This record gives sequence, structure tokens and C-alpha cells, in this order.
Amino acid sequence: MSPRKSKAAHEATCSMSTVLSPLSVCRSLALGQQYTSLGSQPLLCGSIPGLVPKQLRFCRNYIEIMPSVAEGVKLGIQECQHQFRGRRWNCTTIDDSLAIFGPVLDKATRESAFVHAIASAGVAFAVTRSCAEGTSTICGCDSHHKGPPGEGWKWGGCSEDADFGVLVSREFADARENRPDARSAMNKHNNEAGRTTILDHMHLKCKCHGLSGSCEVKTCWWAQPDFRAIGDFLKDKYDSASEMVVEKHRESRGWVETLRAKYALFKPPTERDLVYYENSPNFCEPNPETGSFGTRDRTCNVTSHGIDGCDLLCCGRGHNTRTEKRKEKCHCVFHWCCYVSCQECVRIYDVHTCK
Repeated sequence: MSPRKSKAAHEATCSMSTVLSPLSVCRSLALGQQYTSLGSQPLLCGSIPGLVPKQLRFCRNYIEIMPSVAEGVKLGIQECQHQFRGRRWNCTTIDDSLAIFGPVLDKATRESAFVHAIASAGVAFAVTRSCAEGTSTICGCDSHHKGPPGEGWKWGGCSEDADFGVLVSREFADARENRPDARSAMNKHNNEAGRTTILDHMHLKCKCHGLSGSCEVKTCWWAQPDFRAIGDFLKDKYDSASEMVVEKHRESRGWVETLRAKYALFKPPTERDLVYYENSPNFCEPNPETGSFGTRDRTCNVTSHGIDGCDLLCCGRGHNTRTEKRKEKCHCVFHWCCYVSCQECVRIYDVHTCK
């Protein structure tokens, strides 16, 4: 747990909650092409398809931070595609206004778990960064987590208010998860796991001041990590995700579904782990029902024995090899002062693709 999450952090979160009091913290984050242009054109909340009423109210009440929400979703998608670039399922998106990943997220699989976690983390990250950059009037720098400075440094700069970003992500993403079923429970858990990763990876960032960089004075502030670190961490959580089973309970409001770890011998999942309860398709062959595009014509690594290698990625079908000419800069020379001149070379590469 990050040292940031102290009593002061809890109090800050509570005070932030009063700002968003018209919204209650309650199905999946709406991931559709409707988000791709929110940051570049005037936003009309009613024109965004797929929003549930609580998300629509959020959009209307806090419209100035919706471009950051959209940027966060895009950031999550880009990170997903980076993390799975060598996998059979490579986070492919389709041109669909309501389901940008197609039917893949219809199942409660590891892939669904990762997408929810990385998208929720992306929203929290982008909103937090936007607030620190001063692009919104309803948020800004964090003044709640400073405390006494450490030895040899003092507080300065703009600490990023991750608690506010996490709260916005929770209010918006979890607004769809209001049903007493297993899928809502899974989505809420994975959404929160993504957001918790942001808080856990907050760190002190410092800058030196003084003659010739002597660091006579050092000022520090709380900062988020590069989002790649968040993606790397959640990808590890995807690989070690906990398989669950669905249990039904009778309560006063009716039947309620909850999740329980399938294997009692394993350590039960924590709030930082990803959970799922349905097996993934193998993604080897195209299947419109599961959303699989197959792996034909995918580039593979002939020297790798991992999942990105031609044996596994091509699902045993074998691979084709072709040569490809690429123009690259070469024989670069630094000239004083101060520029670099390069020649252009043509190199030939072997490219291996799945049959």
C-alpha cells in the first residue's frame, strides 16, 4: 500500500464525494467509438449512445471533465493493444459505436477483466493529469497529502490529486454495475483493481534547484507513474487472475449473485487482483460469436518459444516467410555544434506471418 493512503487520504476522498453528491456510486464501462472524438469537438451528452441514466447525468453535471474521461478510455485501449500485441487476442477494436471490442467482452473472461481494469485506470489517470494541468475549474492540485517534508527537500510543484481522478472513474464506470448479478460484481471488482493500481503507484517526484544543478534546494510533489507501468502491472495481474465460481443467495431484495474463489487451496484474491469466472476462447480461428479474429497473417517471432512465437501464436498451423526491404537511417555523425547527419540505408528483413 502506498504511504499516501493515510487518514488524510480517506478524508480527502470523503470531501471529494460531497462535490459529486448528486451522483450515486453504483454493467461495464461504455467502450465505444463515441469516445474517440470527445476531446476535439463540442460535447452533447445526449448524442453519446450507450450511456445509462446515471452516466448521462454525470456527463451533464460535469461536462468539462468528459474530454478527460474520453482520453482515459482511449489511453486504456492503447495500453491494452500494447500489452497484448504478441498474444492471440491482441485487443483488436472494431467500428462499432456501442461495443468497440465486439462480443469479446460479453463473456466474463480474463480479457474482460483486463479491459475493465485498464479502462477504469485510464480514466482515473487522465482526469488526474488534466486537473494538475489546470484544464478544469472543479479540480486542481492535491493539497491533502503533503504532511511534513523529508530530510533535504520541501514540498513544491503541483501534486496530482489521484483521489479525485479515482472518484470520477468510480462514479462514471461503475454507474452501469447496479445489478445483483455475478457479472456486475466481477466488473466492479476489476474496475476498482485498476483504480487501486493508480493509487498504489503514486510516488514522490523531485526537482533540484541551485547553481549548476547543485541541488541546494529540492522540491517534491506527488506524481502518477508513466501509464506503461500501470499497464505492465495489470498485465501481470491478468496472467495470475483468480478464477471464481458464482454463488446465489436469497436476500430481502431477491436473489443475489456473488463470487467465490474456485480453488480453496489458493490464496483468495485481494482488491488488487483481477477475477473472472468463464474460460476464454483460444482465439486461433475467426469466430464472430466470440469476437475472435483468429491469428492468420499475424506477424510472429520465429526465435521465441513464448506465446508470441510462431509455434504458439500460429496455433500449430505453421508460418510463411517473406523478405521485406526497409529504409533506415544509418552512419549517423554528430557535428559540432549541434546537429546530426545520417545516411539512408536499405536493409532486408525476414518477416514471418501465421498461415
